Amino acid sequence: MLIAGNWKMHTTSAEAFTLASRICESVHSDGASEVVVCPPFVSMRAAADAVAGSRILLGAQTMFWETQGAFTGEVSAGMLLEFGCRFCIVGHSERRGRFGKSDLPANLLAYFSETDAVVARKFSAALGAGLIPILCVGETEKERAEHRTEQVIQTQLNAALCAGTDARFVIAYEPVWAIGTGDVCEPDEADRVCAFIRTAAKKAGTSEQFQVVYGGSVNAENARALLERESVEGVLVGGASLEPDEFSKIIAIGDEIAK
Repeated sequence: MLIAGNWKMHTTSAEAFTLASRICESVHSDGASEVVVCPPFVSMRAAADAVAGSRILLGAQTMFWETQGAFTGEVSAGMLLEFGCRFCIVGHSERRGRFGKSDLPANLLAYFSETDAVVARKFSAALGAGLIPILCVGETEKERAEHRTEQVIQTQLNAALCAGTDARFVIAYEPVWAIGTGDVCEPDEADRVCAFIRTAAKKAGTSEQFQVVYGGSVNAENARALLERESVEGVLVGGASLEPDEFSKIIAIGDEIAK
């Protein structure tokens, strides 16, 4: 059972240290689930210091696929590993320019424009460096209304998994319409789509070393209903991971179910 928190563009270094410390203090040291926090790059050292010696693992929110070079503003896998990172989110819908809730005008959405090809390079580079990628896939509200959920997800999976892999990775089903909106996917539907993702990933030639988790407006109230579903093997938590008490409750639920 994987419980991961994506802090997005929140926390200064001091705030990250406090948040990570409070999470460490609130969870049992011998819990049965795997817990990851993904702070912004500039807060990573502070978070790493706070979780040192605890069961909390460190993840990043994205990375670049080259090891070094003239790529202003980018961060490589090697830089992340230096902080003790174990996981890295790739292809989050917000990085792809697909927002569930946003005040950005349409002409600025292209700034966030990671394509399936870009995500595939990042996924492959993360695996090659020894990181565990958390590959995000999911449909927009319009795509869902057009009954294209499976088609969209299949396309996203095919791009990233085309070469197959025997290494461990995670696939996060994050319906775009549920991210940051408060509209959580119904547990039975999340279970159905996660089952579809597992089958599709297997057909792409991957090993059994992967998990399928759900993300999108997860909180302490709905986490149990989601985590109790057979095909949901964890959650990727957004806003609720910034509240140590809330996130700790979600972790406790994961620990209980994972036993």
